[in-house]
Amino acid sequence: MDNMSRPDLYHRTDYASDMAKQLLHPSALQLQVRSGVFLSGIRRIGKTTFLRQDLIPALEAMGALVVYVDLWVDRSKSPAVLVHEAVRTTLAQLATPGAGMLARFKGLNVGAAGFTFGFQVDTVGKEGGASLAQVFTELVDKVQTSVVLLVDEVQQSLGTEEGSNLLYGLKAARDAVNTRPGTPGYLLFVGMGSHKSLVTDMATRRSQPFAGAVSTAYEPLGPEFIRWKCEQLQSIAGVKLPAESVMWDGFVALGQRPEELQNALIQLQTRPEPPDVAFPIICTTLASAAAEVELATLENLGTLAQAIFDRIAQGNEAGESGLFSAEALGRYAAQIGMAADPPQVQNMMDRMIAANLIHRQSHGVYAVSDPFVRQVWRQRKALQIPAP
Repeated sequence: MDNMSRPDLYHRTDYASDMAKQLLHPSALQLQVRSGVFLSGIRRIGKTTFLRQDLIPALEAMGALVVYVDLWVDRSKSPAVLVHEAVRTTLAQLATPGAGMLARFKGLNVGAAGFTFGFQVDTVGKEGGASLAQVFTELVDKVQTSVVLLVDEVQQSLGTEEGSNLLYGLKAARDAVNTRPGTPGYLLFVGMGSHKSLVTDMATRRSQPFAGAVSTAYEPLGPEFIRWKCEQLQSIAGVKLPAESVMWDGFVALGQRPEELQNALIQLQTRPEPPDVAFPIICTTLASAAAEVELATLENLGTLAQAIFDRIAQGNEAGESGLFSAEALGRYAAQIGMAADPPQVQNMMDRMIAANLIHRQSHGVYAVSDPFVRQVWRQRKALQIPAP
């Protein structure tokens, strides 16, 4: 992929370069990345664009071979099928004469027919075909460099036997490649997802195959993006723009979502008020409308869910504990008009986690999954007039 091919996109080259360097050339304190890396971030903040337009080119520029698969690209197919298809596609390109990918490995004396493998490429992932451990071991040996498997919306692999088997197969492949003395490259697994609890659990829960991997938050776009956006739009004759600081505040109110910012800027063009006056109003309105979807899910779960969510949302931004304490149970009971016991609270919290409304920060500590939804909830609560 060519970074210069998309001048209309904001490229996060420094972020991508730093991440690629940590993956491919980790320091002694960063070697855990070879166990796997799991990144999580709320929906629609540019994660997939970053993977495709920035991280993949950065990894390839440093010599890695990248296999990318998006588990949301075709919801009719299982994650295992999608991963195996992506692997087969990469293998087929390496085995095809004249394929562009082969040019990167011309120094390895690849024959005119491309790479040959000790297994049938079209049987990978099928009954009787080569295991992922065999495939990736041979692939690393052939290309003499690290192979990075990027799995977007990685949490989709959870919850089914086939998905579990896929993850264990990938772990076995990781171990087969990375534990060899003198390996010419490593198999690096990077999972990106929008369900923070599930993605974090994949790296931290002992029952998960990638337990012990690195779990970290995806960094949302910062003020540099707003500066770039302002410069991009200033070249348009007659365009209405708020001050850069006002645009940044609005972007934060919108959960740092580029598409929502674009919608706000489009609406601004038809407003009669000065841009610095109209833009915050537009952003607040769009933020409330976007949060409605999440809050409707919460309301459908009932009053106990709302009472628990309120305690978490009103608590520490970094996470709230004590959700099963006698004081907390008493507060829930007062809000819902009946007693609430710990099993009921745990059951409801599990449902809220599954709905991606809240997530586990650490043992016994929970936070609202989307800071943007938390903000809207708190604003609404602040505007409520207490009952007489």
